[in-house]
Parts: sequence; structure tokens; C-alpha cells
Amino acid sequence: METRLTDPLKTVLFLIPLLCTVSGENDLYLKFCGTWRHGKNALNLNVNLLTGCGGISISANESSLSIKGKITAQCARSDVIPLNKFGLNSEVDSDFCLYWEPLLDQLKLKVGGKNLTLCWPASPKDSCCTDLSYGANAPEAKYGIINGAVKDDIITHKILTAYNFSGRSTSTNVLCKQANQTFFNNTGKTAMRPPCAQRFESGLKDAIGSNITSSATSSLFSEPAVAVLLPQVLNNLTKTSSKVVITFFKKNLLFQEGYNEVKLLNDVVDISVENEIITDLSEPIRIGFNHDAIPKKHSRKCVSWDTRKDPLLVNWLVDGCETLVRGAEHTECMCNHLTYFTVLVEMKPRPVRHLLELSVITSMGCAISFISCITLIVLLCKKRRRSNEQSIPIHLGLAVSLALLSLLFFFTGVLANVGGESVCTWVGAVLHYVLLSSFTWMGIEAFHTFWLVYMVFSPSPKSYVWNLVGFVLPIVPVVILTAVGDIYGVREVVPSDDISNPYRMCWMKGTSKALLAHYFTNMTVLTILVLSGIVMLFLVFREIRTRDEWKQNRVAFLSIWGLSCLFGTTWGLALINIEPLSDFIHFLFCILNSFQGFFLMLRFFMLDWMRKQASSSVLGSTSSGSTRQHMLQCQEKS
Repeated sequence: METRLTDPLKTVLFLIPLLCTVSGENDLYLKFCGTWRHGKNALNLNVNLLTGCGGISISANESSLSIKGKITAQCARSDVIPLNKFGLNSEVDSDFCLYWEPLLDQLKLKVGGKNLTLCWPASPKDSCCTDLSYGANAPEAKYGIINGAVKDDIITHKILTAYNFSGRSTSTNVLCKQANQTFFNNTGKTAMRPPCAQRFESGLKDAIGSNITSSATSSLFSEPAVAVLLPQVLNNLTKTSSKVVITFFKKNLLFQEGYNEVKLLNDVVDISVENEIITDLSEPIRIGFNHDAIPKKHSRKCVSWDTRKDPLLVNWLVDGCETLVRGAEHTECMCNHLTYFTVLVEMKPRPVRHLLELSVITSMGCAISFISCITLIVLLCKKRRRSNEQSIPIHLGLAVSLALLSLLFFFTGVLANVGGESVCTWVGAVLHYVLLSSFTWMGIEAFHTFWLVYMVFSPSPKSYVWNLVGFVLPIVPVVILTAVGDIYGVREVVPSDDISNPYRMCWMKGTSKALLAHYFTNMTVLTILVLSGIVMLFLVFREIRTRDEWKQNRVAFLSIWGLSCLFGTTWGLALINIEPLSDFIHFLFCILNSFQGFFLMLRFFMLDWMRKQASSSVLGSTSSGSTRQHMLQCQEKS
């Protein structure tokens, strides 16, 4: 008997504060949470929402969680959404929470760790459905909702098939006044609710060319927090009677969800044209944000809410928007489509220190290396006419690939700023090919040196074999990545002294897909190259270190230094990331690799000069700088 009386008593005690709330101030939001006890089969979310203020029902059974009712001002949808694609585990009970913001006409469901937006934020026109009160208990069952709670107050621990709430229509103006008072006067974080969204609605022709601003102002100045300017090109894309709706939001936590290391501005603006989808505008929409000062060490980018991949999830993208930084307190966004817009601020930047100095060193090194490689190519071509030495075609292949790499890397910044994304798509692909080709030729140098040292009497493969491996093989991964798409384009490198002014270059993009391609191609090939180069260098040194010519220190130094460059071991600095030495490693990496073509040519001339100084030297009688004739004392002819 006592057990039977306990639950009704709890329900009555729970309803008392709700009734008191209704009789006083209006209830500005609803938070309903519970645990969904379901079966182990595929799970679905059933959504059936209509405009009006009849109430809402949250029900559950073995395979479905259902949200049905009339509580929205503008949002209407009917969907069956598979929850397994969001990683919901059907083996265990699923916790969930439903959030209703009547002033924003916003309905959100958190289930399985994912936040699903069932109704996007908007601004009700005249009235909204609020003061949702809990109704009569639904039947108990084996499957359903357990531990149902409103605003963290548990209604019952029993498993019920449904929870029903009825609401009442309330004037938007009355609720907005209450919301603004609550927001500015209440100091408790959990009780603070964002103020009302501000809605601007007008005929499109009347709105075009006008500076449409929010009534809210920035904290430092009396200027509007957000200003929108619609372009004239919209007249040609829409109907004569079309209406434009611009909604200004302030401090909506939904927009920030899922972003920990970045922060969105408090102001978000939604721009839409009635019954129209606007994309790829030839003249951009201009949105100006006035905000608190953002330090230079924090980068900022204009972003828009993308709904193409999954409209249920918040997904901010930089695509389609250009960012113009107008000082520390103002940011202007130029976007070619209509949706939600705001500014994303990087809170934990990872900028590159001394980027200007590193860029200057790299540009100088690439220019000098290009000239050196061209000189080396000319000399090797002349040498090839007089000698059948097998290493000359390999040296030529490396010199050609390094010349192309230096030339493209020297102009990549210019091409990115002049040609933009369309040019960088192709330049980035060619630059990637030339880099892989250079790595491949360095690997060929290592293998060929090992062949000469340990297989003296065996002929090495023909030159056309090396050309196929060095010039044709690197094309394969580049073609595959080009076919995949969205890999190559403009890449921004952020400097530490002014993050708002990044260095632009043509290379792989900064997306997760491009980053994955970078690790699978560049870093994998580089790791193999460096490890094999170190092994080959050790084996060659062990074989010839006891010979008489190695008593000449300068010969030993130049030979090992030359082999290090040929074998690509200097690129191994890219694999080292030691924070106290990071600046030193960056400078050393740029110097060694950007001047690589110059160092190889210098080695060629120095060894040739030393041969002329000592005609009887055991290093050989040619000036090609090859491993076989300068490092080995072999009598066999190539």
C-alpha cells in the first residue's frame, strides 16, 4: 500500500512548483531527460512536429524514440532518422535530453553523445508555445523511458512508454521582456537564458542596398554588433515578391557545441530569402561584426553553418566566405551564399615563429639551388657525351627533379595570391609530384651507391629503368589524389607575430582528408627514404673507411656530406619536433634543403678541383663526383 502511494505523492509534489511557476513568470525553456531502455536491434528516431501550441509527447519502445506534437512557431518536420549512424550503442540503455527554447523556436535532442538539431534557431513572429506542463502518466512497459526528469528533477523511476506535456501560447513581446531581464539581472550561470533573437523581415527589393543592423551594440562602442549589406545581384536570382528574413542571435550555446579549442563570437546572424536557396553569388553579401578586441595571436575566420552533409549536426565551414580583418574590434565577412554566419576565433593557435625569416631563406635557397641545378645539368650532359659512366643518368635525374622543385616552391606563394584556388589545385598537384620524384631519385642514388660498393662486378640496371622509377612512378599517387578531389589548393601558414595575415601557398589543403593524404604519401616516403639513406650511408662508410684516401679529412667530409644530401637524410629534420630546439630545427631544415641543389653542385666542383690538384689521387680520374669514382678505388670501368 505504501508503495502505491509513493509515486502519486511524488508526482503531486513535482507538479506544485510547476503550477507556481505558471502562475508567476513564464517558463522560458524545457529540459526533459531520461534513459531510453530499448532492444538490441537497429534504433530509430521518429520526429513529427507541427506548428501550433497543442503540446508535445516524448515516447519510446523497443526500437524507436518518438518526439511528436505541436509546439513550434515555424518549424515543421516529419522524419525517421536512423540513430546507429550517430554511433548509438544498442547493447546498453541510452541517455538522452530534449531541449526546447520557445523564444528561438529551437528544439534539440542530445542522444548517444551527439547533439541533433531538430528545429534550427529562428525568431517567432507574434507568439510562442511555452509553460509546458507535465500531464498524466503513461502506461508502464518493459521498454520505454526510465528516470524521466524535468530540469534535473526526477518525476518517476518507473519505465513509462511516454511523457506528455501541454503548453500555452504566450505573446513573444512579453517573453522577450522577461528573457532580457533574466539575462541581464541573474548572475547564476545555470539560470541565465539568452535574450530574444531579433528578426528583420522586408521585401527583398527594399532591403537590397540598405545597411541592416541589429539593435544590440558592442560592449566597447555604441555601434551595432552586426551589420548586413545585401548585394544588387540578388535581384536577378529571386522572384519579385520574395521576402528576405535576417535574424540576429546573441549568446546561443547551440552554435558553440562541439568546439573546444575554438570559440565563436556571441553574435550569429541568419540570412534567408523566402522559398529560395541562394548559392554561388557573383557579388558577395557583406556582414560586419563589431566585437571585443581579439589579440593578434588568435586567428579568426568567417564561417557558415553547412547543412549539406547532415542538417541535424552543427558543422561550421570556412568555404564560401572571405575574412577581412578591420582591426582588433571589427571583422568583415564576404560570403557567396545564405545561411547562418559568425566568426570563429582560434583560442589555442599553433603559429610558426620567424615565418618571414624562414620564407626569405627558403626563397633565396630555392633560387640559388635552381641556378646550381641548371649548371649541374649542363655539365653532366657534357660529361655524358665523353663518358659512359652509369651514375651520370642518375645524377641528371636528381638534378632535374630538384631544379623543378626549387622553381615551383619559389613561385608557389606568388601563384597562390595571384591565381587563387583554381590555379593552386594544379600547381599543388605538380609540386607534390616533383617532391615525390625528388625523394624517389634520392632513394635511387642510395640504392645505386650500395650496388657499386657491394656488387662491383655486376652491371647495374639500365638508365631507362631508373627514369621509369624516378619520373613515372610518382605520378601514380598524385593522379589518385587528384581523382579523389579536395586535396590540393591554397594552404595558409600562420605567423606568430600576426596571425590575421597568414602566408598563402599552393600545396595540400589543411583539411582532414588532405592531412591524411600527406601522411600516407609524403611522410611515409620520407620515413622510408631517411631510414634507408642512413643505413646505406653507414654501410658505404664501413666499407671504405680503412682506405688510404680517407686519411684526407676534407675528402671524407665532402664525400659524406654529398652522400647525405644525395640520400635525403637532411629531410629527416622534418620528422624531429623537439620544442626547446624547434626554432633551430626549422632554420636548419630550411637552410639544408632549400640550398640542397647548391650543395650538390659545390661538392661536384670541389671534388673535381681536388682531382686536378692531385692527378695521382686514388679518387679517380673523372670530375663527375660519382660515388664509384670518387669514393672507391676500383679498377673496373663503368
